[in-house]
Amino acid sequence: MILHLYIARRFLRAFIIVLGVFISILLPIDLAEQIRRIGNPDAGFGAALELALLNTPGTLYEMLPLFIMLATLFLFLGLARTSEMVVIRAAGRSALRSTMSPVIVAILLGILGIMVINPIVAATERQYAQTVSRYQTGEAQTVSISAEGLWLRQGSEAQQTVIRAERTNADGTVLQNASFFAFDEDGAMQSRIDADIARLELGAWELEQVKIWPLAGSSNPEAQAETQARFTLASTLTREQIRDSFGSPSTVPIYELPRFIEQLNTAGFAALSHRVWLQMELSNPLMLAAMVLIAAGFTMRHTRFGKTGVMVLSAILLGFGVFFIRRFAEVLGETGQLPIYIVAWTPPLAAILLALGLLLHTEDG
Repeated sequence: MILHLYIARRFLRAFIIVLGVFISILLPIDLAEQIRRIGNPDAGFGAALELALLNTPGTLYEMLPLFIMLATLFLFLGLARTSEMVVIRAAGRSALRSTMSPVIVAILLGILGIMVINPIVAATERQYAQTVSRYQTGEAQTVSISAEGLWLRQGSEAQQTVIRAERTNADGTVLQNASFFAFDEDGAMQSRIDADIARLELGAWELEQVKIWPLAGSSNPEAQAETQARFTLASTLTREQIRDSFGSPSTVPIYELPRFIEQLNTAGFAALSHRVWLQMELSNPLMLAAMVLIAAGFTMRHTRFGKTGVMVLSAILLGFGVFFIRRFAEVLGETGQLPIYIVAWTPPLAAILLALGLLLHTEDG
C-alpha cells in the first residue's frame, strides 16, 4: 500500500507540473488570438484577457488525455533513471501492478472531470461564446430550447422580434405553429403574428396561414386582427446563425445534457452531436487509463537498455494516434455513420487492450 501511495503521489506531482507548464504556454497564445479575434480596438486588453481566461479551461480539459500521458512518461522515466523500477521489480512487483496506482489516479481524475470540471468548463465556454458575440456583433444568443419549444430572437437596434415554435426541422429553418412577437426599442410589444408554417428564406420569413394582431395603440387587437394565406416578414437571421447559436455540446453541463437532448428531440432536432458528446464524456476515464498504459508500456524499461528517446517518441505518437482516431470516430458518430456507443467506447477499450498486450510482451516476453 505504501508503494502504491508513493507512486500515486509521484504521478500527481508530475501531472500538476505538466498542467502548469501547459497553462503558462497556452494562456499567452490564447491571449494573442483573442486580441486578433475581437477586432474591436475599443474593447482593449481587458476584454482579450477575459476571453482568454474563459477559453483556456475548455482547451485544457480537451487536452487532458495528453497531460495524463506526459505525466506518466515523466513518472516512469524518473523511476527508471533512479533505478527505483529495478528495486520495485526486485521486491516482486510486476509491471502491471506498478501501473495500478497511476491508472487508478487517472480514472479518479476522469471521474472528477465529469462531475466537477465538466460543469465548470460548460459555464466558461457558454460565457465565452456569449461574450465573443457581444464584442463582435453586439447581440446575445439567437436560439434557446425549452420545454415550450424553440425560441429565436432577431432584429436590429430599432426593433426586436422574439419567435416561438412548437417544432422545427433539422437546421431550424422551417418552423411549425410559430408565433412572432415584435417589440420596439423601448421594449413595448408592437404586434403578434401566428403562422402554421414559417420558412426562412434569404432575408425573410415566408409565412403560411397567418393571423396578425396589431398591438401598439390598439384597444381591441382581436377585432383588428387580419388573416392571410401568405405573409413575408423581414429577417436578419441566417441558417448559419441558427446552427451556430446552439454552440458546442460542451457548453451544456453533463447533468443537464440528457434533459437538453430530450428537448432537442421534442423540438425536432436529431441532437446527434450532443448524444455523442455525452457518451464521449462518460468514457473519458477509460481514455485516461488507456493513456497511462500506453505511456507505461514504452517507458518502464531500464535506461541502460538505451533508445529512451525513441521509446518516448513512440509512446507520444501512439498516444496522439489514439487521440485523433477517437476524434475522427466522434465526427463519424455526429454524422450518423457509426453507432454512438461504438464511437465513444471502442477507441479507449481498444487502446487499453493494445497497451496491455504491449506491457505483457515487453515485460514477460
